[in-house]
Amino acid sequence: MKFSLGIDAGGTYTDAVLVRDTDGSIVATSKALTTYPDLIIGIRDAIDGLRTDDLDKVSLVSVSTTLATNTVLEGTGSPVALILVGDHPTRGTYPAKHYTVVSGGHTFDGEETIPLDIDAVKDFALRVKGSVSAFAVSSFFSIRNPEHELAIRDIVNDVTGLPVACGHELSQDLGAYERAVTAALNAQLLPICRSFISSMINEIKRREMKARLIMLKCDGTAIGINEALKKPIESIFSGPAASLVGASYLCNLDTCTVVDVGGTSTDVSSVIKGVPELTDTGAIVGGWKTRVRATRMETSALGGDSQVWIKSKHIFIGPRRVIPLCLAAERYPAFIEKLKRCLIPSRSSLDMNIQPARLYVRTGFDPIELDEFETEVLAAIRNEPLILEEIASSSRKYPSSVILDSLISKRLIQPIGFTPTDALHILGEYTRWNVEASLIGANQFSRLAKMDAVEFAVAVKEKMTHSIAFDLMSFLLKDVDRKGIEQIVNGDFPARFKLDIPVVMLGGPVASFEDDLSRIVDADIQIPEHAAVGNAVGALFGKGIKRVEMFIRPFSVSEPDQNYLVFSPLGRHKLETYNDALDYAKTLGNKIANEYMDDCGVSRHNMEIEFSQQTFSPEDWKHAPLETRIVIMAVGYPKKQSN
Repeated sequence: MKFSLGIDAGGTYTDAVLVRDTDGSIVATSKALTTYPDLIIGIRDAIDGLRTDDLDKVSLVSVSTTLATNTVLEGTGSPVALILVGDHPTRGTYPAKHYTVVSGGHTFDGEETIPLDIDAVKDFALRVKGSVSAFAVSSFFSIRNPEHELAIRDIVNDVTGLPVACGHELSQDLGAYERAVTAALNAQLLPICRSFISSMINEIKRREMKARLIMLKCDGTAIGINEALKKPIESIFSGPAASLVGASYLCNLDTCTVVDVGGTSTDVSSVIKGVPELTDTGAIVGGWKTRVRATRMETSALGGDSQVWIKSKHIFIGPRRVIPLCLAAERYPAFIEKLKRCLIPSRSSLDMNIQPARLYVRTGFDPIELDEFETEVLAAIRNEPLILEEIASSSRKYPSSVILDSLISKRLIQPIGFTPTDALHILGEYTRWNVEASLIGANQFSRLAKMDAVEFAVAVKEKMTHSIAFDLMSFLLKDVDRKGIEQIVNGDFPARFKLDIPVVMLGGPVASFEDDLSRIVDADIQIPEHAAVGNAVGALFGKGIKRVEMFIRPFSVSEPDQNYLVFSPLGRHKLETYNDALDYAKTLGNKIANEYMDDCGVSRHNMEIEFSQQTFSPEDWKHAPLETRIVIMAVGYPKKQSN
């Protein structure tokens, strides 16, 4: 008997699920805390939590992770150098430590405009190789002819030995600037992704699993490891994509809207007729507009572990993630006694970092680019939680909110505080950790909020429910005024929303919000049995999809029947006749699709390939089509769905 293992390394929790291959049934699930900076520790804990003797029978391991997303958002990617070729736009900035523009490039038809300046490429590569971990290259109209990008890749590999990301391999869409940004971000992720995948492969070997490893992309499709190593940028936002696939599978719905309430954020997205709804344009991550197609989603930095804070008697949630008090009490000895010693700040000093029941602890990240004030305060913070007064007494510089905020942003310290998870502990709706710590924190907040601990917990839960409802309706009513949506959610009008699409909720304690949400939104709200590990299920049941697009045009419009050009992801190829070009395109497209599916572990009987062809010719044109667009779409199932 064979099994498959799905893993989702989220912002707060890492989930694992074991599925029996014969019937697709879930036989074991597990949750563990995500570990930073080394995700493999949390993954190992999640696998151990499955408590099964069947791991040696696992034949497929599929992973979704926030690694790429968090790396770009936090600006912690490897330093890279970017080489721009030809008449390339140099407006704005690029996510690269160094960049240069060299002569070269092609026309829309793939004709070379000017020879590539090989000496300039070599000089630049040799000059910066000691300060970067990878290179990116983007040549003008490389989607029509990538020969200059490929030449630069070979040159850089030869003189530096470093990996190179090419723009034409990541997108076939027009948009030179966005394609260059995408290539640079991809290059940032190459060393990090290689390290992560290497760790995963070693973990699979350590457990003596003879299993194929695949990953989930941000459009909800599966990708083989060879492809993932070349294009780690495509795994951004794979978490929301995993929630879509998982919800669809668990509820046996091919159309639904999914609300995924995690520890760090709440994400809303949709799957329509079995296909995740994608953005009309490339994904935007960390302020950078890319050419990566991702799921369309509404996301907010409000999750179960978002900080709760108070200002002028108003309660706020997020956007920062903290360690919940209930969890910290389980993790650190004597935490309860230290929590009791927290002083209530004055109302005038309150902000996101200065709050009741707030403590700070060191992380495992190395300090970078600190000023003397940050250095002094960081030196006073240890691996055990400290209250603000303890930090102040040990530091020659007072730990102001500005300094604390900078150290948090650089991921050098982690706040501990009251969260929606703590509120649910007080209300008895989710009691995985220490309830006493949550109560102590709520009592400290209640003095400023002018309500008792239970009332405070109810208020926090209500605010969280309203946030979920707002995210859901803002996603579904994307062209409707958001202020009006907010007013209905908050009960300012005697009205509520009615939906004609099922809503599936995923996440650990989502059942706690179901009744309150149904009072705002009239919908078929479903919470599947394994909602807590829905993303890990989604990582396992993503389809393998490969879309290959090619164009055929005559070499010369004045002599249209002599030679034809085929523009493909592999470059430009000239053939004598139109039929030769058409046959070549079909054969090449099938070859690319089959190789992709082989890497995903998709067998031929689990794969379908569709071929479509569109032609364009002016009126009175008496030759073969002036332009032919060919799309080959392959769909396969690394793990065949059974329900």
